[in-house]
Amino acid sequence: MEELYKLLQESLNERLYQITAGGPRKKDGTVRLKLRPVMIKDELCFQLESYRGNQVFHRNVSAAEAMEEMGKAMEDSFRQLDVETMDFQAVALVSKKGKITIKKKKSGGEKAKELSLSHNRAKKYILEEGKQVPFLVDLGVQTQAGRIVKSRYDKFRQINRFLEFIADIMPILPKDRCVRIIDFGCGKSYLTFAMYYYLHELCGLDIRVTGLDLKKEVIRHCQELADKYGYEGLEFLQGDIADYSGEEKVDMVVTLHACDTATDYALYKAVRWNAEVILSVPCCQHEMNRQIACDILKPALKYGLVKERMSALLTDALRGNLLEEAGYDTQLLEFIDMEHTPKNILIRAVKRKGTKPADTGIQEMTDFLHVHTCLQELLKQ
Repeated sequence: MEELYKLLQESLNERLYQITAGGPRKKDGTVRLKLRPVMIKDELCFQLESYRGNQVFHRNVSAAEAMEEMGKAMEDSFRQLDVETMDFQAVALVSKKGKITIKKKKSGGEKAKELSLSHNRAKKYILEEGKQVPFLVDLGVQTQAGRIVKSRYDKFRQINRFLEFIADIMPILPKDRCVRIIDFGCGKSYLTFAMYYYLHELCGLDIRVTGLDLKKEVIRHCQELADKYGYEGLEFLQGDIADYSGEEKVDMVVTLHACDTATDYALYKAVRWNAEVILSVPCCQHEMNRQIACDILKPALKYGLVKERMSALLTDALRGNLLEEAGYDTQLLEFIDMEHTPKNILIRAVKRKGTKPADTGIQEMTDFLHVHTCLQELLKQ
């Protein structure tokens, strides 16, 4: 292991591209780890990505923490470590008896010439820093020169993280006709504008996007901006998600931070439309918190904070399973780091092709917890 830690120590600096640990020795638990450098507030850190099942978790760590995490992972859990830096490439293999073999070779110089250390290099954003995007300026995220406003950097990262999810599902969207997208509970519409800009302006898709929200002034302001930019395929309407009607076919439904059961109404409408893609970041999951009652869990539920967090997590797990039963392949993913917002779970559902809906066993779970949710009732209809 001494040689492995020596390799890690040599790699963990500003000249690193990435380190990947794979080939899990255990069937359950983390299946892959990725590590790459990032600059945060002018300090070199390393972003650690952990892949567990269908979920991906992100954490920023110091060089010492990165060495400890990757070293322990190779000791306990993985068979192979791949290292790529500007100067060399290396592979570390762990045998069944625990013996480590390391092979190393010099990297070609061309790639190193292209990249320099910055947060941009470590993280290639879809909307680039330094390149002015009109709606980001008007929404207070960018300056006229294209620089990111320091206090809005978290919002800039959130927008780009969302666009990564959009990029992942873009191959599913039809290319031979207009793509219909509805954003329920759009609010100030940072992400609505970003979605339209990426899909239409950058990727050239023919799309029509409707943003819906209850706040009259917010909707008015967003529509004025859409008109100002000449975004003819983008409209904003005032209204309630539960009452929205008039659509026969919608390709993608987005619902970001729609409060409590408003998320359920958005998911229900998406299912009724047979939407190909659903992207939802729930918010304020109060419904289960009011109902949950379980003698076995009483010692935990007596603490209000624990009850609130358990209810929120169980609500989103229930939603994911209900979408599975409705014919969707569903993942619960980390939307953005917990340090920036507790509303960090994104439900991504893609319409399943040609297979029967799964029986997920959620009825037994809800009976056990003595809860019955809005989405369950809606889908029964």
